[in-house]
Amino acid sequence: MSAHALAGAADRRILDERGGTRAMTWIMAIMLFLTVLAAAFGLGMVNAAGTLDRQLAGRLTVQVVSADPAQRDRDTRAVVAALAQMPAVKRAVPVDRARLDELLRPWLGDVSRNADVPIPTLIDVDMSVPGEESATLVAKGVRAAAASARVDSQSRWLSPVADFMRTMIAGSAALVLLMAAATTAVVLLAARAGLETHRDTIAVLHMLGSTDVQVARLFQRRIALDTVIGGAAGTVAAMVAVWAVTREMTGIGSELIGGAMLMQRDWLLLASTPLLFAIVATVAARMAVLRRLGQVQ
Repeated sequence: MSAHALAGAADRRILDERGGTRAMTWIMAIMLFLTVLAAAFGLGMVNAAGTLDRQLAGRLTVQVVSADPAQRDRDTRAVVAALAQMPAVKRAVPVDRARLDELLRPWLGDVSRNADVPIPTLIDVDMSVPGEESATLVAKGVRAAAASARVDSQSRWLSPVADFMRTMIAGSAALVLLMAAATTAVVLLAARAGLETHRDTIAVLHMLGSTDVQVARLFQRRIALDTVIGGAAGTVAAMVAVWAVTREMTGIGSELIGGAMLMQRDWLLLASTPLLFAIVATVAARMAVLRRLGQVQ
């Protein structure tokens, strides 16, 4: 029997195939399923955080606070007129009173509709030139137009949301790295188990002139194949689950949630995950086998 034939037989028997199913394939499928879910969540958070940053960078809220309704109306008109003259302001629109009543109803009930209750006037401001310097100039101009007015940056109110998103992104990245490390550990264990199980076959290959590198290739091919097959199955399942979730999210109508939708590049990155893991598994298997064979000799 030739060395090539023995190598082919050993290649087919490197990992356990009892019952027609290799445990390695199932393990990789499960690990890639979890990894893709974590990566999809992290990518969605990155997109949502980017959308939130863009929104916060270009938006301000002006409050006109005055107990006298007539004075409040005059100050509001003065502020709106001043904002219209500022180059850094693209749009300044007072929030409708009915809308304010709806927003305050959960806390004040129908009291907010009472004319005697001093509800501040809110003005939504969209900046044409986002930035701290522009916001400072707008605040100075608003205070000069009306002493009862003050400017609030929406980033101050929504900073906890941004911090939460950054935490979720870091957690997703850590989970993906943890799964990659676990994959490497599984590959090392599988390679060592294969070496012990097929010690006699490897000895015969060595007697026929096979080198350690050639033997390592047997493990590389088998582990890479199992990783690709199992990883592809797990990735497809995870991507279907992500697609179903994003489809439900589109019906919510939230601008922030809409910003968390995955883009084309995100789907391509998720689809390439099995190949990346196969490369990691192949390199890990090669290093483990060569190191083990070197120790034996």
